[in-house]
Amino acid sequence: MDMKYLVTGAAGFIGNFVAERLCKMGHIVIGLDNLNDYYDPALKLARLKRIEHFDNFTFIKMDLADRSSIAELFKTEQFDRVIHLAAQAGVRYSIENPLAYIDSNVVGTATILEGCRHNKVKHLVYASSSSVYGANKKIPFAEEDRVDHPVSLYAATKKSNELMAHTYSHLYSLPTTGLRFFTVYGPWGRPDMAPFLFTDAIANDRTIKVFNNGKMQRDFTYIDDIVEGIIRIQDVIPNAPVDKAAVSSTQAGSTQEEAQTESSPFYKLYNIGNNQPVELETFISCIENALDKKALKEYLPMQDGDVVRTFADVSGLEKDIGFKPNTQLQDGINEFVDWFLKYKSNV
Repeated sequence: MDMKYLVTGAAGFIGNFVAERLCKMGHIVIGLDNLNDYYDPALKLARLKRIEHFDNFTFIKMDLADRSSIAELFKTEQFDRVIHLAAQAGVRYSIENPLAYIDSNVVGTATILEGCRHNKVKHLVYASSSSVYGANKKIPFAEEDRVDHPVSLYAATKKSNELMAHTYSHLYSLPTTGLRFFTVYGPWGRPDMAPFLFTDAIANDRTIKVFNNGKMQRDFTYIDDIVEGIIRIQDVIPNAPVDKAAVSSTQAGSTQEEAQTESSPFYKLYNIGNNQPVELETFISCIENALDKKALKEYLPMQDGDVVRTFADVSGLEKDIGFKPNTQLQDGINEFVDWFLKYKSNV
């Protein structure tokens, strides 16, 4: 059945691919983005050109923090589902410009939640991040792990999004699903991310900065796998009916504190990661292989806000949608480098 979707961050990396996929499926898609200058808006505009030919796609430039405009948009369009991927991204940038993250990630998500609440949206899927795990030492990272020790404001805003979504699920029976993305990469990726930075530097004989002396691991996840997960999960709506008699019986034999730990049946969280963390040096080698060129490296200490390792437990995702990311890093890097070289030759 064709539905009407709102995709926020439609000029962003992940949002652009999700909007494209939904359009190909025949859905009506309204894409939202404020086209800010955190990185070169030319890349965002180029992404939009990829999908502007779809008759069922409409782009609207709008800021999520504009409460009245967002409220009017929801009231006018009456979306069936919302995929909220817009955010002020970047861990390191959040150290320098914290208020940008409050406006975009906290206030912006609140306006989306309000729009969904007042207009009976059937399912809100939103982007969270592996950064919520902070310096978690238990591996792999599971959705049940404690995530109350963020090491960057970006991580704190993403955790706040999860808490806000849970509250709306609990109070208003709004079905929400949060997706904790693990280091997404691929063609049309962000220029502030390691694949773009390293490929650009190596291709142009510049030195790359290798933090923590290369002793880092990341669960790099290819964009196609992320999109596949999002598309599948938006059909899995968390709205299991509550057996009130069973809940009352359980609570009668529990302490009040234990009873209050029960999550809303309208709320769900999933990791989306490749489940195969790799060393930073291996990642660099993949780029070297794709470019057939060696990197010049400058080894540096760990940066504030960074973590040593990420590693996704995706058993929940696999159980509920029958899919887990599986693109091998060298294959994904080859696709990225091929796109990068073509893109750079045309700008």
